[in-house]
Amino acid sequence: MRAAAEVELTEPERRLSGALMRVNHVGEVCAQALYAAQAHATRNPSLKRHFERASLEETDHLAWTEQRLAELGDRPSLLNPLWYAGAWGIGYAAGKWGGDRVSLGFVVETERQVEAHLQSHLERLPEQDLASRAIVAQMQADEARHAVDAEKAGAAALPPPVQGLMKAAAKVMTTVAHRI
Repeated sequence: MRAAAEVELTEPERRLSGALMRVNHVGEVCAQALYAAQAHATRNPSLKRHFERASLEETDHLAWTEQRLAELGDRPSLLNPLWYAGAWGIGYAAGKWGGDRVSLGFVVETERQVEAHLQSHLERLPEQDLASRAIVAQMQADEARHAVDAEKAGAAALPPPVQGLMKAAAKVMTTVAHRI
């Protein structure tokens, strides 16, 4: 991803952008874990390739957010190993216990929530932070496509209580990652 022209940010703007990009980086760490676990859990070779392709795109997102954190003079979350392990466990459980349709449904719900989350970041990022905005906008478009691809592959709709639990878990992760 080509960075937008650098504009000088004030210290509070830089800190806000750094915190938001740290949260986005954690999201990409979790996406790597989820897709890897789901690829490992499925016995369907076509679906395994689907998860592996999505994981490759998430690798780009991970690199973009990491580079942007460095440009902002900030750091990734200190809890990334914990986030990865937790997301891997959730992805594996969704694939093994729920089967392929539920695993795909988990992708749809995750990506829809991430898409909304990224929209909130676009609303909160400083207007002049064009580099961060460009990264977040591209990630948002890619996540929306991942959800559509999972729906086309046969995703099952998740029940509202599961969706609610996923939102609550995401809220905990984003709140903690904003600071740590």
